[in-house]
Amino acid sequence: MNLTELGYVAGWRVVRALPRPLVAAAFQAGADRAHRTGGGGTARLRANLRRVVGPDLPDAELDDLVKRGLRSYARYWMEAFRLPSLSRAQILSGFRLDGAELLAADVAAGRGAVVALPHAGNWDAAGAWVAATGWPIATVMERLKPEGVYKRFLAFREVLGMEILPTHGGPRPAFDVLLDRVRAGAVVPLLADRDLSARGVEVDFFGGKTRMPAGPALLALHTGAPLYVASMWYEPDAACASLAGPLPVPGPEVGPLDQRVRSLTQLIADRLAAGIARHPEDWHMLQRMWLDQRRTGDGTELPSSASGQA
Repeated sequence: MNLTELGYVAGWRVVRALPRPLVAAAFQAGADRAHRTGGGGTARLRANLRRVVGPDLPDAELDDLVKRGLRSYARYWMEAFRLPSLSRAQILSGFRLDGAELLAADVAAGRGAVVALPHAGNWDAAGAWVAATGWPIATVMERLKPEGVYKRFLAFREVLGMEILPTHGGPRPAFDVLLDRVRAGAVVPLLADRDLSARGVEVDFFGGKTRMPAGPALLALHTGAPLYVASMWYEPDAACASLAGPLPVPGPEVGPLDQRVRSLTQLIADRLAAGIARHPEDWHMLQRMWLDQRRTGDGTELPSSASGQA
């Protein structure tokens, strides 16, 4: 077991054992220290939030937003570490979903549903809530390195009642399994706000170009299942989400499949942007997000305008 894995093991064990107020204070102190000292993740969050709020927000207000964003991210980790120790009643009371009746109807009708999520609020709490409600749920997870960390995250989410598929290396391609799960009536939530690989679909997002995964659009197009976009945020007493949709899914008469995927993924991007704009402090995007961001010497990504590029 390496140091990274040891850190996660300690987090899961210690954070569950201590009283929540004590743990919450410690995680907030860590977030505030990250804000004071800066670093690559903090700088990336600052650059990403500047895109969201625009150029007119004063720097002091942006700095406060970054601080609240780091606190929100710390709260996510603190609550994620504690989730497996919660009772079903605690899981159900710790998350609120506006639009739950839509998913209930989809599951009852056996048609399933696809939900595109941002890296915001607490997506693990959302998945645990779906499972605790009694609905079948399946999703994918990146195969983290080292393998021990991946297996522990896999076990963590499976204990909460979620079926987790690796993005690669599984016995069957993850997309094929997800097709089966949707057609069997499952809820399939997928993180959908970032895929800078060559497989990503280019979209407009807060005035810049980025890429987002094609998976949510492809699943909806192949299965006919309703496609929703979630807005996710925190309230003092709970993680919250609301559903937009179902989105209009373009039919074959609109054009070839790749064109329909691009069109539907842009709709997803627009709905994600609307939700993030309402709760920017709860968007946990500490990674490079836009195609025109560049890397500095310390690994920090900055907008191209900061480097004098066009």
